[in-house]
Amino acid sequence: MVDGHAPLRLLLIGSPGAGKGTQSSRIQDSFDVNSISSGDLLRRNIALGTDIGVQAAKEMKNGALVSDKVMVKLIDQELNKIGSQQSWLLDGFPRTMTQAQALDHTLESSNQPLNLVIHLNVPENVILQRIMDRWVHIPSGRVYNMTYNPPKRAGLDDVTGEPLERRPDDNPETFKIRLQKHHELTEPLLDYYKQRNILVSLAGNTSDEIYPQIRQLLQSRFKPEEEEKVEAGVV
Repeated sequence: MVDGHAPLRLLLIGSPGAGKGTQSSRIQDSFDVNSISSGDLLRRNIALGTDIGVQAAKEMKNGALVSDKVMVKLIDQELNKIGSQQSWLLDGFPRTMTQAQALDHTLESSNQPLNLVIHLNVPENVILQRIMDRWVHIPSGRVYNMTYNPPKRAGLDDVTGEPLERRPDDNPETFKIRLQKHHELTEPLLDYYKQRNILVSLAGNTSDEIYPQIRQLLQSRFKPEEEEKVEAGVV
């Protein structure tokens, strides 16, 4: 528990390709935290044909980004499933000030405000190189990098053995546009959370450089799952 009693309510913010998915998986493995990827959640709802998924697919088909209204509803539903006593981390949401303010309203109305925002600060040239080496298991969202995090078997997901794919927009030209748009949207968010004294920016070129910083930060506020088991005599 954070500060001895409050569940961890964490946002991971970073450019596309900064390693949010990788860090989320590592945090989930070491800490008793529910990990929510807005992208994975959106794709799952579209695939299942839920009401939210149908609305999101319609907006995307028309060439627009999924609206703030739809994204907020999607995240609200997922947080309600988890409940107020469970710890969680959000990856990929919020992306706009409208989303951030809506999330705050939801959380504060139930007396469970955010208590930590981690910004993954990775140089743009490093991110662009990562994208060129990135392969993804689409159904699960697991991400591999051929240079520093390759799959055990070339071209296949470690867990299912299913084929890996390249994301359609993982090319330098398209990605530079995405990065520019991300920076425009993210700067106000970083200022917003900095003013609330819950923002921590962690820098590094690789996920292996950044994760020890994350782990140390969370250990100071939240016990890893394995430590809790040892103390309880479970292990």
